[in-house]
Amino acid sequence: MRVWPGRPYPLGATWDGGGVNFSLFSEHATKVELCLFDAPEEKRESARIKLPEQTDLAWHGYLPDVRPGQLYGYRVHGSYDPASGHRFNPNKVLLDPYARAVGRDLTWGDELFGYSIGHNDEDLSMDERDSAAVAPLAMVIDTAFTWGDDAPPAIARHKMVIYEAHVKGFSQRHPKVPEELRGTYLGLASQPAIEHFLKLGVNAVELMPVHHRVDDKHLVDRGLNNYWGYNTLAFLAPETRYASAGVGAESVREFKQMVHALHSAGIGVILDVVYNHTAEGNHLGPTLSLRGIDNASYYRLLPEDPRYYKDYTGCGNTLNMLHPRALQLIMDSLRYWVLEMHVDGFRFDLASALARELHEVDKLGAFFDIIHQDPVLSQVNLIAEPWDLGEGGYQVGNFPVGWNEWNGEYRDTIRRFWRGDGSTAPEFATRLCGSSDLYEPSNRRPYASVNFVTAHDGFSLEDLVSYNEKHNEANGEENRDGESHNLSWNCGVEGPTDDAEVLALRERQKRNFMATLMLSQGVPMIRAGDELSHTQQGNNNAYCQDNELSWLDWELDDRRKQFLDFVTRAVALKQQQPVLHRPKFFQGRAIRGTDVKDIVWLDPSGKEMTDEGWNAGVFRAIGMRLAGDAIEEVDERGERLIGDTLLVLLNAEENELEFAFWSQQGNEQWELLFDTAEPPPEKTTFTQADTFPLRGRSTAVFRLSKLEQREE
Repeated sequence: MRVWPGRPYPLGATWDGGGVNFSLFSEHATKVELCLFDAPEEKRESARIKLPEQTDLAWHGYLPDVRPGQLYGYRVHGSYDPASGHRFNPNKVLLDPYARAVGRDLTWGDELFGYSIGHNDEDLSMDERDSAAVAPLAMVIDTAFTWGDDAPPAIARHKMVIYEAHVKGFSQRHPKVPEELRGTYLGLASQPAIEHFLKLGVNAVELMPVHHRVDDKHLVDRGLNNYWGYNTLAFLAPETRYASAGVGAESVREFKQMVHALHSAGIGVILDVVYNHTAEGNHLGPTLSLRGIDNASYYRLLPEDPRYYKDYTGCGNTLNMLHPRALQLIMDSLRYWVLEMHVDGFRFDLASALARELHEVDKLGAFFDIIHQDPVLSQVNLIAEPWDLGEGGYQVGNFPVGWNEWNGEYRDTIRRFWRGDGSTAPEFATRLCGSSDLYEPSNRRPYASVNFVTAHDGFSLEDLVSYNEKHNEANGEENRDGESHNLSWNCGVEGPTDDAEVLALRERQKRNFMATLMLSQGVPMIRAGDELSHTQQGNNNAYCQDNELSWLDWELDDRRKQFLDFVTRAVALKQQQPVLHRPKFFQGRAIRGTDVKDIVWLDPSGKEMTDEGWNAGVFRAIGMRLAGDAIEEVDERGERLIGDTLLVLLNAEENELEFAFWSQQGNEQWELLFDTAEPPPEKTTFTQADTFPLRGRSTAVFRLSKLEQREE
């Protein structure tokens, strides 16, 4: 087969309409061979071609006779010397790190390991078996796609409402999604799915990992798989199992179709991305891609013993952010997903691991510097999971300006408050107002906080109020895995029950959590299925449960329908009231020379909270008045943020209390918008002469409906 020198850039396999340029970085290799396969079932390559040129540490060649659809891999020659950090083994066919599509997934076998399993020296002995029959293979693709007038939805950051979803789990059981599309990209973009998003009121979908992944061998051996997908193998290739056609190139096309459809509905697409580690694991893991291409460049190795990896992730390895080519791989991947696949942002799994320059987390590290100066990536949504397993890894509040963060402090405080921990009330108030203690000192805004009560990792909302203990037995790890505690209140009876009183209390707690989420400043995130009262039967770590335990159940009884209706109303309130999505923090003082404060905190007697009151000790009931009609701010789009004034009353006590109204501006009349306790009270309009019967463990929200002239 003809081969020409080609060019070193771009890396990967690039079809130009006449042939394909192949380019692979390896700093320490001595030779690179391109292997072409005629079909996925082939056990050997049909051609093996030495890449003829090396430029700037990139090995490259141009094949004029190759077309899209071609399957390929690499054999990379060099030293097999694990003690020095090198694990080259040309007996292993390797996946291109820049693969745009995966044309064949791996089949687990001992041939995938670079060392001889069972040998006395473990990974120090090189395995000479050929992995061609079982190794994953890349596919050359034609990236052409008709995007038309596709554009990112014009969603201001402070107006985002995020919906965290799993591509398969969302639609796998949806009766209105065509059967052939269930569990796929096109299922997520189907009309029933989009109708649900629009009815619910969310405007951004955050997809759990869609990069092509590996199902861990220990899971496959137990009949399970890595359902969540946090085990990435190819950073530029969409997961093929979510394509209805099930073919590598089709996964790219269908992903683009999904994005286009969601954009057309005004819904943004955010990807949960895993750049902190790869599926190759620790020193005893398989040789699938980066390990065999250039282990010493791509991974963080222990300086004192490069045979082993630094593991800040708990997954066996950590990508080497100190090496420019590792950084380039991540940046090229991010830009590809924005420019070619049209996604609108990223949520970075274990983002603290990406910030480690030497050992400590450095928020001014190279990774952040590169993103901030990038004209493409600096303009998309950047969300950090602000921790890793290394020393000082919990970095909530410490990411740079321009980043959002999953706010674990918010989650824990909201759970503790509604559990009845009265000592948390002052912090609870801070979290409701956007966590200014975390973000205001560094000139960040309330929308830096991504607020959540539940996420994929942990209990569903239904289970949060139904179980005190995790029930992860189905994972095969003797219930040792997953979150070890539950910061909630399960109403006294764990698990399923027919007790009407217990069920009513659970529903009230769910409404409290969802109401609090939507009444808080910052960006709310809803865990997919929480609005449907989805249960995982107490499993708080269903990462390997690709079954009905994880797939959303769309057959709703009256109880679940009622909760869905409540969530829809709560999200609508968030979207409709500017005072609930302010772009700036409350100041707690009068506005522009008036005597109207932007926020006032109240005790149940209707009096404004004092410093002495905040410091008095345990209290579980509080009110806040948010002045919407008196604030004339302008957001970045020039919109005047004037809306209703709201009064929010929250009671985490078990018993009912009478909450007095307080007037800040003349004679006020309040209209009850919703009460999380049921049934709703007969009276729905109140004045400052009234008190409101705020039932135990409930939230009530009022709107200022009338302001009479003050008496002279």
